[in-house]
Amino acid sequence: MKRFIFLLIVFLFLFNDCYSQEDTIKYKLKPVTITATRIAEPWIGVPLALSVINVNGTLAGKGYGIDEILSSIPGVLAQSRYGNQDVRISIRGFGARGAGAKSNAGTSRGIRILLDGFPETEPDGRTSMDLIDISGAGSVEVVRSNASAVWGNASGGVVNVISNSGFDEPYADVQSSFGSYGFHKEMVQAGTMLDAGRFFLSLSNTNSKGWRYHSSSTQTLINTGIVSPLGDRTSLGVYLTGSGNLFRIPGPLSQAQYDSLAEQADSTFIKRDERRFNRLGRIGVTLSHDINHANSISTSAFIGTKYLQRSERGTFRDFNRYHVGGNATYRNNISFSDEVKNILLVGADEAYQDGALHFYTLTASGDRSTTVKANKREGANNFGVFIQNEISIGNKFSVIAGARYDNITYYYNDYISPQLDDSKSFEHITPKAGITYRLSATQSIYANFGGGVEAPAGNEVDPVPTFGTDTVRALNSLLEPITSVTVELGTKHIVLLGGEERIGSLIYDAALYWLEVRNDIIPYDDGGYYFTAGRTQRMGAEVSVNLQLNNGLSFETAMTFSNNKYKEYLIDSVHLDQSRAGHYADLKDNKMSGVPEFFYSIGLRYSPKVLKSAYAKITALGVGDYFADDRNLYKTPAYNIINVSVGVDNFKIPDSKLFVRGFFGINNLTDQKYASSVWINPQLNSMGKPVYLEPGLPRNFIGSVSLGIYL
Repeated sequence: MKRFIFLLIVFLFLFNDCYSQEDTIKYKLKPVTITATRIAEPWIGVPLALSVINVNGTLAGKGYGIDEILSSIPGVLAQSRYGNQDVRISIRGFGARGAGAKSNAGTSRGIRILLDGFPETEPDGRTSMDLIDISGAGSVEVVRSNASAVWGNASGGVVNVISNSGFDEPYADVQSSFGSYGFHKEMVQAGTMLDAGRFFLSLSNTNSKGWRYHSSSTQTLINTGIVSPLGDRTSLGVYLTGSGNLFRIPGPLSQAQYDSLAEQADSTFIKRDERRFNRLGRIGVTLSHDINHANSISTSAFIGTKYLQRSERGTFRDFNRYHVGGNATYRNNISFSDEVKNILLVGADEAYQDGALHFYTLTASGDRSTTVKANKREGANNFGVFIQNEISIGNKFSVIAGARYDNITYYYNDYISPQLDDSKSFEHITPKAGITYRLSATQSIYANFGGGVEAPAGNEVDPVPTFGTDTVRALNSLLEPITSVTVELGTKHIVLLGGEERIGSLIYDAALYWLEVRNDIIPYDDGGYYFTAGRTQRMGAEVSVNLQLNNGLSFETAMTFSNNKYKEYLIDSVHLDQSRAGHYADLKDNKMSGVPEFFYSIGLRYSPKVLKSAYAKITALGVGDYFADDRNLYKTPAYNIINVSVGVDNFKIPDSKLFVRGFFGINNLTDQKYASSVWINPQLNSMGKPVYLEPGLPRNFIGSVSLGIYL
């Protein structure tokens, strides 16, 4: 609490505008976010914690896992589990449970992931990263506040990856990347003008042998589209993306295994050849039209197919799914006077996923046998309607308020045991309200209040096996929606350094938050079944600073401090040991598992003008210790990682239209041994020891060379 009070004092000090000269300097703020309020507004005027990172197809990294982008954002814990696309993501504690054996490899929970505004998140709240290739992105927008009031189920945070369609002139480039442990990636990017519109293309093939045994992976991904106006008041976007990927899962280790040989894999995972092989694609269309100067509509629709195969928990699993949906939004702008303006937004979202599941026994080599264990159908529908209204008074003050109704329904049919057929619905109304006050043209303070809702994901509604309940019902009747309340206070500031002389700029934002979660869902038996904690309390502070100097030196940092506790949490021991019926464990005031209370990133980059686009960069990433279990018995040690790189960014070859990019970097420079992720509430092995640690990569190198041409 003392730390929290100190941070509050620092936060209030940041309100003080010490740069009075900036008011005399005109600074044009562009609309840089569409994910927060579902309308384009300046970052500084939105009463939510937001981060926007420009990539423009020039990411200096593997471009394999989304953690390479998210690790530099406060409040966002992004941990690569095996060095590929399987990333554990948590935003202010939401999504922390997304690691384990049962349907958790390669997926996250509680966080809504979008690609060009289309949902990667399925109707039940699970998200796979199969269609995400950040090396081909134009920008990444992150809402760190709970956004359920506009995005619905499982929106404890929102990540929108936007394709690189904002180029100024036609181009094409070919990139080859290479690195330790057999990593190599080939990529083609291109973009051209189509009258007033743009066509973009990103095609990549990535392979890695993996640093741990049984952790190889491969991914082929295409992302292409056309964005074009159809007239003065109408615009159209057509997006097509597809991917095929295979990755093997090494599993977690006990402390003894981790200490003796961190690169080893769990022997059972090797024997069963646990893996995921996913092939999927999606086409999406957006259409927006300005009816007149005061009214506009926007719509989108998408359809995707998924063919997923897994060796998981002793069975081979075939999934054939389709995912369809869309949204429609109406916007009305009214000016009550020169000073008072109003924006009304009304919209609806619909997403439906369905398909067949066939489970087979495994052969001795971990392949699919001919023996069918299960023949099922699993469907999920997510319908929501929302309304929000924003009123602005002059250029100083704005108030936004709204609410959303969601209905999430699961459908289950068992064609072998039809008595298990079941369905279950979760309904909730989520409110929101926010206030923004601009202290100057480049500084604002804000406050918001908002609710949140998250239905248990598809596999999380599986019944508890106690007393054979799983042979009576197909869905867990004990679980209720996860609901939350968030209160947030923040400031955003753009400082132009040096007055009229302009020596650089400083951008910072800071946020304090308090949130309470009811029915926080907790995995047991490595995700075999789930219970809920009665009430969880999380509060924290986030600070982001970006300093850019005209001499080529830049500095950026993101820091997160938090306190996360269970406030009500009784465990009925009968579910863990039937001989202990009537006994309860009270975990009140225990630390929340899977969430460190401190983590940070610090980056320093120098790009001297005399060397024309060359740069050197050093980055430090750190995560404090945290518990892997609700009883707070198994602590994951803190770690600090240092990465360094040198490179050339878009160097134009004289007297030609050619340009070159390239870099070479060393990650984990000090070769620190650390656990990059954990399994929550782990099982015990035959020696009675918990198996939960997922070792992070040791020292490794990464390099890339790209040659392009402006057409």
